Amino acid sequence: MDDQQLQQWVEQISLNSFGRPFLHKARFNRRLTSTGGRYFTKTHDIEISTHQLEQFGMEDVEKIIKHELCHYHLHLLKRGYQHRDADFKTLLKQVGGTRFCRSLPTVKRREPYRYKLVCTVCKTEYLRKRKLDPRKYACGNCRGKLKLHTLDLKQNS
Repeated sequence: MDDQQLQQWVEQISLNSFGRPFLHKARFNRRLTSTGGRYFTKTHDIEISTHQLEQFGMEDVEKIIKHELCHYHLHLLKRGYQHRDADFKTLLKQVGGTRFCRSLPTVKRREPYRYKLVCTVCKTEYLRKRKLDPRKYACGNCRGKLKLHTLDLKQNS
C-alpha cells in the first residue's frame, strides 16, 4: 500500500465512520515504531506507521486511523481532542477506534538505566539513564564525592 491508497482509505473511513470529509494529507512514516500514528495540529496531517500495517494487518491499522481521525475532527470542531478529554474518549468509543496500538515485537527497548553513581563515602547508589559529570554533583546523604560506573546491559538481561 502506498501513500495515495492510504489517503483514499483515510478519506473513506472519515466519511463512513464520522460523516465528515478528511481534507488534509495522510501518509506513511517508517520511522514511527513506538506509536501507531500521529496527528499534527498545525497542518492537520496524519501519519501512520508502516510497521503496524506489516505486523498486524489492515484491521488494526483501521483502528489507528480512527484514533487519529478522532483527534482531527475534534480539533477542527474546537472540542476536546486530547487523550485525556471526555469528548475524545466518547467519540473513540463510538467509532470503534483503539486507545493504544499493539507493541511491535521487532523494536528493541533500551534498558532503563545505563549508568550508576556510587558515593565513595557512604556507598549510596544513584541510577541514571543519561551520562553526567560526577565532579559537578555530590552525594545527597553525606555530600561525599561520586564515582560513575557504566552498567553492563548484557548482565542485567
